[in-house]
Amino acid sequence: MAAEIHMTGPVSLIDNTEGQLVVNPEALKILSAVTQPVVVVAIVGLYRTGKSYLMNRLAGKNKGFPLGSTVKSHTKGIWMWCVPHPKKPGHTLVLLDTEGLGDIEKGDNENDSWIFSLAILLSSTFVYNSMGTINQQAMDQLHYVTELTDRIKASSSPDNNYVEDSADFVSFFPAFVWALRDFSLELKTDEEPITPDDYLELSLKLRKGADIKSKSFNDPRLCIRKFFPKRKCFIFDRPAWRKNLAHLEQLKEEDLNPDFIEQVAEFCSYILSHSNVKTLSGGITVNGPRLESLVLTYVSAISSGDLPCIENAVLALAQIENSAAVQKAIAHYDQQMGQKVQLPMETLQELLDLHRDSEREAIEVFIRSSFKDVDHLFQKELAAQLDKKRDDFCEQNRKASSDRCSALLQDIFSPLEEEVKEGIYSKPGGYRLFIHKLQDLKKKFYEEPNKGIQAEEMLQMYLQSKESMTDAILQTDQTLTTKEKEIEVERVKAESAQASAKMLEEMQRKNEQMMEQKERSYQEHVKQLTEKMERDRAQLLQEQETTLALKLQEQERLLKEGFENESRRMQNEIQILRNAMKNVFFPLSRRCTIS
Repeated sequence: MAAEIHMTGPVSLIDNTEGQLVVNPEALKILSAVTQPVVVVAIVGLYRTGKSYLMNRLAGKNKGFPLGSTVKSHTKGIWMWCVPHPKKPGHTLVLLDTEGLGDIEKGDNENDSWIFSLAILLSSTFVYNSMGTINQQAMDQLHYVTELTDRIKASSSPDNNYVEDSADFVSFFPAFVWALRDFSLELKTDEEPITPDDYLELSLKLRKGADIKSKSFNDPRLCIRKFFPKRKCFIFDRPAWRKNLAHLEQLKEEDLNPDFIEQVAEFCSYILSHSNVKTLSGGITVNGPRLESLVLTYVSAISSGDLPCIENAVLALAQIENSAAVQKAIAHYDQQMGQKVQLPMETLQELLDLHRDSEREAIEVFIRSSFKDVDHLFQKELAAQLDKKRDDFCEQNRKASSDRCSALLQDIFSPLEEEVKEGIYSKPGGYRLFIHKLQDLKKKFYEEPNKGIQAEEMLQMYLQSKESMTDAILQTDQTLTTKEKEIEVERVKAESAQASAKMLEEMQRKNEQMMEQKERSYQEHVKQLTEKMERDRAQLLQEQETTLALKLQEQERLLKEGFENESRRMQNEIQILRNAMKNVFFPLSRRCTIS
C-alpha cells in the first residue's frame, strides 16, 4: 500500500520571480514521492480576497497558507500543500493556492494569465474566489477565462483551429466552483428563494445584441458556460467584524460569524466529497510523479515562449512512464525466469515454455503501466528486449549443457584414454574389448541426469575427436582379418553418419520450436494490445459521451434563451466531437500491430 505524505505546511511549487515562472525542486521531490492518486484543488482570485483561508480549512488546519491582512499580496506564484485525503482513503489531496490576481505591486496581467491557466491545467477542481456579488465588474475581473484559447492548446496539430481546441477543452478542464465572499444579497428572484447555483446560472445569462457592449457582457459568460459545464456556487457571509479580519487565523470559532462557519463547512464538505481524482485523456489517473511531469512540461513551455499543450504534456509523460514500464516488465521477466529456470534444461521446449509464461506476465506488467504508446514503439522495444532475453537464455542453456557434458565426458572417458595410452588394447582381441568398454561408457554417459540439450552433440563430437585412436586400435588387432577391418570401418562410418543425420534432424526441430515460439510471442503481444485498445476505446467513448451530453445540455439552454448564433457555434463543436467519436470505431485490425 502506498505511503501517505504528511507535509507540516505548504511549500512553493512555482515561484514567480521578476515575471519569470520557476519550478521549485523541493516541491517536485515531494510530488515524486506521492504514489497515490491525487485530487487537485486550485484556488484563484483577486489578491486579498481570503483564498488562503479556504485552502487552510480544506487541509483541516487554521494555519498554513499565509493570510494577508493588508493590501500587499502574500502568496507569490503557486503554493502547494499535500495532505492525506480526509474522505478518500488511499488518495492524496493536493491544494494549490495561487498568488492574487491584479496585485498592485506587480501590475503584470501577462503573469496573472499564466497563473490562471496553470491552475486550470493542473487541477481537477478549480475554485474562483471573489468578493461580493456576480456583477459586471466581477465578470470583467474574470477576463482571463476569455483568453484561455490564446493560452492553452489542446492538440499539437497545426491544423487544429479555435473551434476544435474549444471542443476539446471540456474533456480535460476541471470542475468550476465560484466562491462569493462577503455576500450580502438576499437570494430571491420574483420573491421566490433561489439557491446559490440558481444565482450563478442567472448571472451567466446572455444579453441579446450585437454591439460591442453586449459582446463584452456575453464573452466571459459564454466562456464559463462553454468551458465549465460542471459548475457550482457557494456564498459566504463576512467571517467576523472588520477589526478582527486581520487576525482571522487566530480567532476562535466562537469569535466567527456562525453563518460563515456553517458555509465554510458546507463548502469543504462538497469539495472533499465531489472533487474527482485528476485524470488525463483516456482515464489515466494522475499521481504525484505524473503531476510533477505536467508541472515541468507546462512551465517549460511557458518559459520558452510557447503555449502549454495538453497533448504534448501527456505525450511527454507517456515517454517517461512507458520507458519505465518497459524496464519494469523486463525486471519482472528476469525475476520470474531467475526463480523458475535451472540450467541446463533437459529440452529446449521446457525452456521456451518457461519463457512464454514469463513473457506473458511481463507484457501484462507493461500493459498495466503504459499509456499513449504512439505507434506501439515502446511495446516493440519490449518485444525486442524479450526476444533477446529468450535468445540469451537459449545460449546460456546451450553453454551450461555443453559445460556439464564436457565435464561428464572427461570424468567418464578419461580412464579409458589412460588405458589406451598404457597399451591395454594394443593386443590381439583388443579392439573388441575396446568397443565393448566404449559402449559401456556411452551407456553410463546417457544415464547421467541433467545433461541438457547438448548431450548427443557433445558425445558425438567427443567420439569423432577419438576416431584416430579407435582406428589405430583396430588396425593393430591381429585377430581381425583385413575384410573384418574394412567392415568395421564401414560400420563406424555408417554409425557416425546416422548420428550426424540425427543431430541435423534435432537441429531442424529446435529451429521449428524457435519459430513457433516467435509466432506465439507475436500473438501474445497482439492479443494483450488488442484487449488494451478495446479498454481504452471504451474509456474514451465514455469520456466523449459525457462531454457530448454536457455540450448538448448547454446548447439546449442557449436555444431556450433565444441565442441561435451561439447555439450554432456550439453545434459546430458538437459535430467535431461526434466526428471524433466515429474515429474511435475504426477496426482494431487496421491499427493493432507491433511488427
